[in-house]
Amino acid sequence: MSIPPTGSDGLLAVDRAIGDIRRGGLIAVQAPRGNAALALAAEMATSESLAQLKRLARSAPVLALTARRAAALRPGQRGPGVQSIMLPADADADLVLRLADPTTQSSAATMPALGQLAIVAEPADSCAVAAIELTKRARLLPAALVALIDLHEPDELARWARAQSLLFVDARDIAAYSALVASSLTRTGDARVPLADAEHTRIIAFRPRDGGVEHLAIMIGDPSITDRPVLTRLHSQCFTGDLIGSLRCDCGDQLRGAIAEIARSGGGVLLYLAQEGRDIGLVNKLRAYALQDRGFDTIEANEVLGFDADERVYLPAAEMLRQLGIRRVRLLTNNPAKVDSLAHCGIEVVERVPHVFPSNPHNEEYLRTKATRGGHIF
Repeated sequence: MSIPPTGSDGLLAVDRAIGDIRRGGLIAVQAPRGNAALALAAEMATSESLAQLKRLARSAPVLALTARRAAALRPGQRGPGVQSIMLPADADADLVLRLADPTTQSSAATMPALGQLAIVAEPADSCAVAAIELTKRARLLPAALVALIDLHEPDELARWARAQSLLFVDARDIAAYSALVASSLTRTGDARVPLADAEHTRIIAFRPRDGGVEHLAIMIGDPSITDRPVLTRLHSQCFTGDLIGSLRCDCGDQLRGAIAEIARSGGGVLLYLAQEGRDIGLVNKLRAYALQDRGFDTIEANEVLGFDADERVYLPAAEMLRQLGIRRVRLLTNNPAKVDSLAHCGIEVVERVPHVFPSNPHNEEYLRTKATRGGHIF
């Protein structure tokens, strides 16, 4: 069920919670049904923070994971959404990290018998689901320690959290966060920036109200947005491919190729979106690369980490296009799912324009996986 945004106060609370959980702090979360819990990002857990979590909550924490990560830990485990593992009484921060992070070097002798640990599915509006969403927004692994608190009234929980110097956040604000951030985008900069393949170019920056990283609109030539569909490319930032020339992906080729193609066509726009690694963040993308080196393909690697194959949403892109006055586009992409997603956000895609570049020995398997499992058309 879609939960409406609760306003700027909720946006600020979630933004602060993201910062706190990214630093390894505890967060007090209130769920819609009155349940409350303390949450701690699994990869940031230490002996001290784990002890603090148990002491303040006065209950045993569970390890909340996405169903994909739970299935990787226990093959055959099925279920939707978020699931919680009942940890052994002597579980320490090292065990939590090894359960959450498949790139850690773990010894089978020191791992618990996962078949003996209970795993339960969490309701969609639970504190555990909210905690997992916070870790994703913080660009951490989607895994959190969650301990229930015997407080049910929001005012009571808020007072208790303040007394413990903890941040209190409502799970409904966390669920509404992505949509609210996208709708809050504001144009904050606009300058002429001649490019090697497109001299007549302007870059317009859009900043979200949560203070996050800006998205960029690269306006090339004369888009003539008033009388025809605009040639458009949605490009998720890729530090490794765009900036330092990684051969593991085709992102750099796609970025520079799109700029050149839009310039040749006479005009259009490239949206450079702050969605590194299909929106799992640079560190998690590097973890996915490490798993690919162990034999997983690009989709499997994301899923073993606990993410969906693609975590991107296109609400920010649609909002940017609307503010630019663009409602109809010809979309430069090989990914039909991107066409569907943008259309679902209210932008009419009148044509999918192929955007194909030669492979190299380092990205052949990556491109093959995108075609055979990701539905890309080359």
